[in-house]
Amino acid sequence: MTKSKTIHKEYLSLEVEIDQIIQTFATGGKPFGNQDRNTLKEFQLNNESVIVKSFRVPNIINQIAYRFFRKSKAERSFTYANKLIELDVGTPKPIAFYEFASPFLFKNSYYISVLEKADITYRELTKDINYPNHEAILRAFTRFTFELHEKQIHFLDHSPGNTLIKINGDQYAFFLVDLNRMHFGILDFETRIKNFAKLTIHKSMVEVMSDEYARCIGIPFEKVFNLMWQETQAFQERYHRKRRLKKRLKFWKNLD
Repeated sequence: MTKSKTIHKEYLSLEVEIDQIIQTFATGGKPFGNQDRNTLKEFQLNNESVIVKSFRVPNIINQIAYRFFRKSKAERSFTYANKLIELDVGTPKPIAFYEFASPFLFKNSYYISVLEKADITYRELTKDINYPNHEAILRAFTRFTFELHEKQIHFLDHSPGNTLIKINGDQYAFFLVDLNRMHFGILDFETRIKNFAKLTIHKSMVEVMSDEYARCIGIPFEKVFNLMWQETQAFQERYHRKRRLKKRLKFWKNLD
């Protein structure tokens, strides 16, 4: 098994300590956040809290693809985090990424970043529409998304858990996480509005986001809202159709 790693220049002096974190990942650290798809743990690095994301070993086809043809999720997370920071977009500070592979197959990968302590995520806004200053935060989030689009950032995983929000009085700061799926380039109107589709099922929130985005982009509210609501409903239909299919497959599998 071969190992490759890239460490941010500001953390090169802590290479030995970072190596130790990766070596003890299975037995050390404290579980952090959602563990459904990948494993996240919190560690201490030179008195600083850091998050290590361990990406699960991909299927055999992707093991070949990541070994020879594609950049790993860990590498993309590190690269995109640095690019976002260059563009003055909030994201936890990247520290390093590690990759492990055999001669022909890609195996484990890890992405390490500074723990960014936030007050809420966007998800809390979807769960509690009476959250203090709910509309003000939602409008600020919409302006933040507009700024991403203006900077030619298409965050493909723009979903409720992937934006951290820090609250300081009536000021709101936003930080993107789960960065491995992004495109960079000019976004047309349809792509911009479709980028909101995964965020909420609440029509009232879509109305607020549509109103604020219409103000930002200078397009009538009705045009923005009609497309945003249409894309939201289409995404929900696809999501629930996929869940129903998975349940059926699981049912028939359990009968075997």
